[in-house]
Amino acid sequence: MRHIAGRHKVGIALSLTLLLGAAGVTHAQDATSELQTLQQDDAQWAMPAKNFSGTRYSSLDQINVENVKNLDTAWTFSTGVLRGHEGQPLVVGETMYLVTPFPNIVYAIDLNTSAMRWKFEPEPDERAIASACCDVVNLGVSYADDKLFFNTLDGQVYALNAKSGEVIWQAKNADPRKGATMTNVPLVVNDKVIVGVSGGEYGVRGYITAYDSNTGEQAWRWYNTGPDKEVGITERFKPFYASHKGDDLGVSTWPKDQWKLGGSTVWAWFTYDPELNLIYFGTGNPGTWNPSLRRGNAAKLDDAGQVGEQMVSKHHGARRRQRRTSLGLPADPA
Repeated sequence: MRHIAGRHKVGIALSLTLLLGAAGVTHAQDATSELQTLQQDDAQWAMPAKNFSGTRYSSLDQINVENVKNLDTAWTFSTGVLRGHEGQPLVVGETMYLVTPFPNIVYAIDLNTSAMRWKFEPEPDERAIASACCDVVNLGVSYADDKLFFNTLDGQVYALNAKSGEVIWQAKNADPRKGATMTNVPLVVNDKVIVGVSGGEYGVRGYITAYDSNTGEQAWRWYNTGPDKEVGITERFKPFYASHKGDDLGVSTWPKDQWKLGGSTVWAWFTYDPELNLIYFGTGNPGTWNPSLRRGNAAKLDDAGQVGEQMVSKHHGARRRQRRTSLGLPADPA
């Protein structure tokens, strides 16, 4: 990996909380409080989807339907990467942060001068390109507590110093040799960095993972298919629909061991409710693509834990609710 600093001119869980010391809990809460403050400031865009709710809405009105025609180019910036750019930049203070598609270069740009403050080149494994189903995109970076968090296509999670670009920690979350890649943007809540995984098209068994935002140590990981103990279903799980009630449905509703290749990866965005302390996320397509291999009778195509919306407790990740859409059947009623 390479880190380049400079100003060169460029164009343009409850029990876990109790285990933490009081100072640690306070510091973690301060990080979330900082984001809650920043997301209310429309002069900044400190979260990928603007706020924890993912509204992507700004109340700024200086540019409107009447004067938008008068906009002109002030400066431009080329990332040097000729693939799909799907990660929106962040603006924190007077700095813009962005990450490119593979090879996932991170840039920090001074918005006053359009000069590059620094750039970081993680140099991910090129073999990951062959495991990416739908272009080598990246959905962006996240900011919290003077750190930047992002994923690389080859399954690495990074924490960088937002002021210098230096690496604080790095964690391995996915293995491209097994079809798993990473394209989503992390969610930072208190002292946890929540990430998903891509690769449902190649039989990857989907999961979400939480890492300590300060050390990079894995806090927990829960799968979206399989036995209850690996999915995070405990006594706190209160399903409303009858089809969601029962033990180990993530195994029994799949033919044989197909749940081990069940897909249901998490490659998009997370949202978070600070009052309920719950994370919300959606899952992708089931594995395999061919539905006849998942269930012979189309009337029973109901592989538990596939395409749907999930809700988990932030600290320990225990699953609280889920709403599932089976491919071939209508979604459960809202």
